[in-house]
This record gives sequence, structure tokens and C-alpha cells, in this order.
Amino acid sequence: MKKFWNWIKDSDETRTLRLEGPIDEESFWGDEITPQMFRDELNAGEGDVTVWINSPGGNVFAAAEIYTMLKDYKGSITVKIDAIAASAASVVAMAGDVVQMSPVAMLMIHDPSTVAMGNTKDMEKAIEVLNEVKESIINAYASKSGLSHARIANFMSNETWMNAKKAVELGFADEVLFEAKQKASEEPEQTPDEEPGEGEEKQPIQKDAAGHLFSSRQMDLIVLNRLGVKPDTPAAQTEPPSDPPAEAGPVLDMDGKTEEGDYSYNVLMKQLECMK
Repeated sequence: MKKFWNWIKDSDETRTLRLEGPIDEESFWGDEITPQMFRDELNAGEGDVTVWINSPGGNVFAAAEIYTMLKDYKGSITVKIDAIAASAASVVAMAGDVVQMSPVAMLMIHDPSTVAMGNTKDMEKAIEVLNEVKESIINAYASKSGLSHARIANFMSNETWMNAKKAVELGFADEVLFEAKQKASEEPEQTPDEEPGEGEEKQPIQKDAAGHLFSSRQMDLIVLNRLGVKPDTPAAQTEPPSDPPAEAGPVLDMDGKTEEGDYSYNVLMKQLECMK
């Protein structure tokens, strides 16, 4: 029989199982996932198991048997849905200690269905069985999601399809695959001017026509330097003035003017403020 599922032994501690195709109790078409073969291969090894699911569903009793085997397994079970886990396959997915979904995957839950024939008693019996099957499925969904019985029953009656984010939001899945990697790549890089370091004061930023960045204070110092005027410093206010060297620029006198009669530093600063 050709199987659309297989085991991959990653190491002595972990194994990977891929479930791809319909889930059935017996093989009629040669492509079903049968519980008997699944049990043999599950118990053939040890260690944690990662189960990849891509299945449209199938026999609810076969899915229930596989679900129970996974829940009873001694190692940790991680379920990863890469495309679809619909109908009975969604029941199998609920067996995971951690359920992860690809951002493009879908999960679907709905009411069980069957084919019945016979008299009124037979039809009533079929309805009774379907109601009980629905209750058993609700137990698996409620155990994983924590949602109320009534809400899950309503989701099933309306055949609810869930993308990865919605499944996580409702509790049917725990994580969206690759989301952490995507968030890390989207974090903006921080430039030195965005946040000051400890003990530093953030300076206002200006940009000139050529696209260069300067602080307002630095621009003022550059302009004053070209005008030959040096700004006051705390040392200049507390210490007596000394004779400047011959190459120094003009010095402010007591009346607020330079020796050449130019405007004082304070006047120039106010003019610069107006020019900004």
C-alpha cells in the first residue's frame, strides 16, 4: 500500500511524522492513514515527536484513535500544520502539547456526518450517534482551546474555517510558524541621534540643503567662529580677563562691544535665533 505519511528520525531524542492524506480506519483506496499501522510505527521508537499535518480529514473514529495514541505517548508531541487540518484531521491536531500553524495554513471544524438507510428507528439512531460523536469531538476542542461547550458547538454547526492567527486567537493553536523570525527582521535599526545615551542630553537636529545633520549648538559655534567671535564660557565669567595672544580674535569689552566696535556675542546670538 502506498502511504502518504512517513517517519523521519532526526536523532536519538526526536522523530518527525508527516500525516498527508485522508484518515481512515481501513484502506480502501490505498492512500489513507490507518491507525493500526500508525500505532506500530509510533511505538517503534522513543523521544519527542513532531507531527506535520496536511490532511482534509476522514473517519472520525480513526482520528479519535490516533488522537488518543498521541496523547498517551510518553514523549512530547509538537503538531505543525503546514497546509490544512480539516474535519477529522483537526481532531488529531488537538493532541499536540504545542500546536503550530504555518501562516498560510487553515484549520476547519464542522459537525460530523454519516450515511444512513432504513426505517424511522434507524434514522433516529443515526441522529443519536451523530450527536454523541459531536460531543466527543467537542471534548477534544475544549480541552485544547478552553472555550465553552456552547461556543464550540456553534462553530461546528456553522463549519468554521480558521487561518493561523484566528486559530491562535481562539486557542485551537498556540503559535504561528516563522512569526518570531519575521518580527526580528522587522525591528527598525536605531541611529545614534534617535536616543541619547545615559547622562547625555538629546540635541535638536537640523538638516541643511545637502542633507547633512548638525546640532543647533554646533551650527552656532561654526558661524561665530567665522565671524571671529568666541562665546562666553563659565571660566571666562569667573576669572579675570588676560591679555589675548596676538593671533586671537576680537575680545569683548566691559561695555558689551569688541575693541573694533562690533556687536557683542549676545546680540549676534539673538540674530542667529531669528535666522533659524
